[in-house]
Amino acid sequence: MMQKVSARSMKTFIVIWTGQFVSLIGSGLTQFALGVWVYLETGSVTPLALVALFATIPHLVVAPFAGVLVDRWDRRTAMIFSDAGAAVCTLAIAVLLYTDHLAVWHIYVTAAISSSFSTFQWPAYSAATTLLVPRRHLARAAGMVQTAQSASAILAPMIAGVLVVTIQIWGVFAIDFATFLFALVTLLVIRIPRPKITAEGQEGKGSFLKEVVFGWSYIRARHGLLVLLMFFAGTNLVYSSFGVLFVPMVLSFASPAVLGTLQSAGGVGMLIGGLFLSVWGGPKRQVYGVVGFGFLGGAAAIFLGVRPSPLIIAAASFASFFTLPIINGCSQAIWQVKTAPDVQGRVFSVRRAIAWSTTPISYLLVGPLADKVFEPALAVNGSLAGSIGEIIGTGPGRGIGLMFIVMGVFIMMVAVISFLYPRLRNVEDELPDMVTEESEEDS
Repeated sequence: MMQKVSARSMKTFIVIWTGQFVSLIGSGLTQFALGVWVYLETGSVTPLALVALFATIPHLVVAPFAGVLVDRWDRRTAMIFSDAGAAVCTLAIAVLLYTDHLAVWHIYVTAAISSSFSTFQWPAYSAATTLLVPRRHLARAAGMVQTAQSASAILAPMIAGVLVVTIQIWGVFAIDFATFLFALVTLLVIRIPRPKITAEGQEGKGSFLKEVVFGWSYIRARHGLLVLLMFFAGTNLVYSSFGVLFVPMVLSFASPAVLGTLQSAGGVGMLIGGLFLSVWGGPKRQVYGVVGFGFLGGAAAIFLGVRPSPLIIAAASFASFFTLPIINGCSQAIWQVKTAPDVQGRVFSVRRAIAWSTTPISYLLVGPLADKVFEPALAVNGSLAGSIGEIIGTGPGRGIGLMFIVMGVFIMMVAVISFLYPRLRNVEDELPDMVTEESEEDS
């Protein structure tokens, strides 16, 4: 009987996963098409950066409030609300474009609104996974989610590039709307059980504001989880700038075609890393997967900057991004087991907001550091030309190469320091399991 319940729950998760995977591809098509349209309309990179900014801010501001509603609502309802809202935004852009009324400011507004809806998606999806997937398979499920994200990142630009030429941009938006409808149908045909009320859930009940604050209080009271969160906030400070720095560094010595190939190497690394975790399931102690592969990812990042060699950079990009799904998946499994299911919406929303809080800082710092400090220092006659320049070279892009080396060392240091902290290293032993095989079968 228990095996039948587990099998049925896993099938439900796979149905949801399939719908979200298709929806991710659709969203990727729209992101690509919007980027093309905005750049062709303005001829400037700044509007593209503003679209990214408007899409990021809601994840930091709205997330804690969305988490409360995710816990109050049925998980399926929250996901339907998220997908429906994003679908309406996509449809609105398609209609505006088709009627020749679309302006750049419309995209800023819809990016912010769509992103606000999507803040419900991740905590609801994660909390639903906890209820559906047996504990022993949580890391594998996280690997499947990471695989879907990686695959969509690879497939969507390839497909969108063809579709933009053949059926025009508004047609791409129409396809994205159809993928949202597909995801909605998959959600309508399944049922997600409601979590049992726990002592933690009872403690967190109260006014809306109290429940907003509860997510942070829950994490702060569990030092192992707090340090795990700080690990991600620290590494995100670095990883979020990779994409910004990678393009100018590669273009300093290679063509845009080579740049595309090297970017694909990272995407393939993420895809295979997600598949690897899906099959492997992670180490017995998931925290070793987080800090161990975090250390390896930092080591790989160093090689992004040592030489302006496409072969070395491709291998380093593949290796560095291969570790990301494993790091994220192992962390996700820890959080899902150590967080009471009926408060996961609040906790996971606050968790994501804090983990992403360093991203705007990175965007603000990375440009001035590259342009004013590192690139001049490794110019042909720069201050570091006669020392570090003798090892990694001088000239355009070499300062950014040094930044990758410094960032790789930083990631390795964060991993080592985090592992040396006993509360993180022993987090799986010290904190009680809030999800067990028995509790899953009972649900």
